[in-house]
Amino acid sequence: MGMVKKGISETCYRFFSTLANPTRLAALETLMDKPMNVTQLVETLGQEQSMVSHNLRPLVRCQFVHVERKGRERFYSINHETVDPLFKVIENHVVNYCPSGGECLDREK
Repeated sequence: MGMVKKGISETCYRFFSTLANPTRLAALETLMDKPMNVTQLVETLGQEQSMVSHNLRPLVRCQFVHVERKGRERFYSINHETVDPLFKVIENHVVNYCPSGGECLDREK
């Protein structure tokens, strides 16, 4: 395995491990509709503000989510360039290869 491959696999691991969190995925799905501030996200997700804020940080750091200040508020919006195709690939995979509704995830047990 060459250096380039190793670099890609490490980056890929960080990419997916950033996303592999139910709160972050729910936040991404929620932000697909429209930009929101933390209060709106907290209400929509039904989670503590500290939990939502904590999980927004890596999404912003890795630029899955953009943040824009409007006065005292920070509005979070989806990085559609990255997230739209990603969700489309997942949706396509589920439709074509997960007819059992995700049973493949339970095979390990």
